[in-house]
Amino acid sequence: MSDDISDLSLHPSSLDRLDRRILAALQSNGRMSNQDLAQAVHLSPAQSNRRHRRLESLGYIRGYEARLDREKLGLGVMAFVHVSMDRGQHKEVQKFQRTVAKMPQILECHAVTGDFDYVCKVVARDLKSLSDFLLGSLAQLNGVSSVRSSICLNELKSSGEMPLD
Repeated sequence: MSDDISDLSLHPSSLDRLDRRILAALQSNGRMSNQDLAQAVHLSPAQSNRRHRRLESLGYIRGYEARLDREKLGLGVMAFVHVSMDRGQHKEVQKFQRTVAKMPQILECHAVTGDFDYVCKVVARDLKSLSDFLLGSLAQLNGVSSVRSSICLNELKSSGEMPLD
């Protein structure tokens, strides 16, 4: 296969080995220079740059971010919060989703199957701050019928890296 990607129609099943190597290299170091990326994937800098920009434009790369240490930032508590919504309140669900997206304490929120409607990853300074947030903010949102939390005792793995095999 040619290293020129202008004729490639990238879909998850058609990412070639060079695309996967570029994605793997960028996952491990998003600040990598184009020269270093080219060396890592054994391409010329121009070919590496074209492929990298193409993967970005097609949405395989959603963005770049610095991973911060929550504890050093004074956020000593992490919890997984299970939220149940009242049934039949479609308008409240949409409002809940918009509101949750704006709450900085909520790092992630996922609509899920099972006993709850959402699972949210929440951080707080301490247990009191978590309690204040859960009882004073999250549980008070219209349409929320229950909020249950599980405190994280020890973070064994935290990664945003996707398996590319």
